Parts: sequence; structure tokens; C-alpha cells
Amino acid sequence: MNTEQARWFGENFANIVANIERVVMGKTEAIRLAVACLLAEGHLLVEDYPGTGKTSLARALAQSVAGTTSRIQFTPDLLPSDVTGVTIYDQKTGEFEFHQGPIFASIVLADEINRASPKTQSALLEVMEESRVTVDGTSYPVGAPFMVIATQNPIEQAGTYRLPEAQLDRFLMKTTLGYPDHDTTMRILASGGSRPQSTALPAVVSAAEVAEMSQLAGAVHIESSVLDYIVRLTEATRSADDVRLGASVRGALALTRASRVWAASLGRHFVVPDDIKMLAIPCLAHRLILDPEAEFNGVRAVDVMAGVIGAVPPPTERA
Repeated sequence: MNTEQARWFGENFANIVANIERVVMGKTEAIRLAVACLLAEGHLLVEDYPGTGKTSLARALAQSVAGTTSRIQFTPDLLPSDVTGVTIYDQKTGEFEFHQGPIFASIVLADEINRASPKTQSALLEVMEESRVTVDGTSYPVGAPFMVIATQNPIEQAGTYRLPEAQLDRFLMKTTLGYPDHDTTMRILASGGSRPQSTALPAVVSAAEVAEMSQLAGAVHIESSVLDYIVRLTEATRSADDVRLGASVRGALALTRASRVWAASLGRHFVVPDDIKMLAIPCLAHRLILDPEAEFNGVRAVDVMAGVIGAVPPPTERA
């Protein structure tokens, strides 16, 4: 990536973020993470309370990139075929015909994913990793861009199924929206109280431009000393206190991909250590499995990750 391409990338990125902020107000950092996750060809896990704008974020992101959106409300009785689709026998033609499920969309909101059974949760594993669905031995691509935004409620754990480690590892990032501050809430109320779902946003980039931006992000330069910093951070999570299982190599790859997009979003064609420090918690914290005793004592993976970032020195010069 050259300087001119980095400037074009940064302008498009800023336009997408500004467009989404017309609906999701006061959450610039969370929106930037969501857009970066899309351009890094990853998936986002949002853990937050009801009514914080998770659905609005998914719909606004899809509208901004001229894509389609669908919402899957996960419930205990949801079947895998309700997500991926099903093959139905057509009596007129005498052939089986595949009917696509809601997973065939640009932005898929998997609402309260931890309320579905593990069997239904696993229906997302293949499509999140390979962007295709296999039904009755036939594979169907879901197209591009493709992103799953899954939500889970931090309260009301009764009747939920905790996401397994393999499922958590498929999410490039985990973030939270949180409640808006006082001034932002005043702006929302002053806007007339219109439902965000009814706001139609114009597309600011095309699907082809999204694909081009994703390809350009892979050309962002990462100095070997910065790569070494990523490796040292990942390895430190495996020996940190209160951690039973640290971040995997997939986590290090996710941090690398996300840092390239983040650097390009700021108009740079190279990654600096501050990019890694900014993205380490969203990309790695949810991959840590804590000791049961530590969880009982209230230790959070975010706090452990913050300690790791503070303990591992960043590079100060080129390798």
C-alpha cells in the first residue's frame, strides 16, 4: 500500500463511520471496531444490555456498504436448518431445491446467540470460517462482504448455553456499546424519538469498494519488530496469572489482520505498536479461559489482558 492508497482507505473508512453515527450516536470507538472487523473479513461479538443499539449498528453497517442484512433471534428451540437453510422436495419438478436461510446476507445479526443449543451454535462454525454453508453434501457460498455480529446478554444467564472455546475463537473481536452519556441521550431524544430501524441510510461505499479495501489492508506493512511484539503478547497470555488457557495462534493472526486495517483507517500504510496496544483487548481478551477460582473471585479477562499489555514492553526501534 502506498501513501495515496492509504489516504483513500482512510477517507472511505471515515465516511462509513460518520454514516453509521447518524443512527448509532456517541459510540465512535465501537463503530470503528465494527467497521475494522468487517474490512478484516472477521466477525464481531457484542456483549451488552438490551436497548443499547446492537441491531441498529448491524443494520446501519449493512446499509452503509450497500449490503443486505438479516436478524436471527436465537432461542432454545432454534434448529441448525433455521439458520443455514433446508433442502425441500419439489413435487412439480421432481427435484430437491435448496431454500436459503437467513445466514445468506452481508451482515447477519445473531441476537442472543447463547440462548440457542450448542448444536445450533455450531451451525455457524463453518460459515464463519469459510464463508460457505454445506447442506446435504452441497456447498453454497454466502457471498462477500459477509460478517456475523453476534450478541449476548451479560445478565439473565438462566436457560443459556455458554459459547464453547472453539466458537469464541471464531470471532475476530469482542466489544461492547454501553449506554450513551447524558449529552448523547439528549441528542437522541431531541431528534424526535424516531425509531432507528426506520432510518434509511444511503450507501457510502459499494460492495466492490469494500472488497478492494479488504484486499488493500493485506498490503499494509508490518515491521518484524511489531510482529515480534504480537507474538510476545500472545505468549504472555498463556503464562499469565489466573489464566487456564491463553490466546491461540488464530488470535495472533486476528490481531495482525485487525492492526493492518486499523493502521489504514488512520491513513497510514504501516502498523505501529500503538495499533497493537489499541486492539489487543478487543482481539485477544475473549479468547482467554480463566481459572474457575479466578472467575469466582471476580477476575475479568479484560483486566488480565490489560496487565499483559502493561507487562510486555513494545518495540522502540526497528529490528
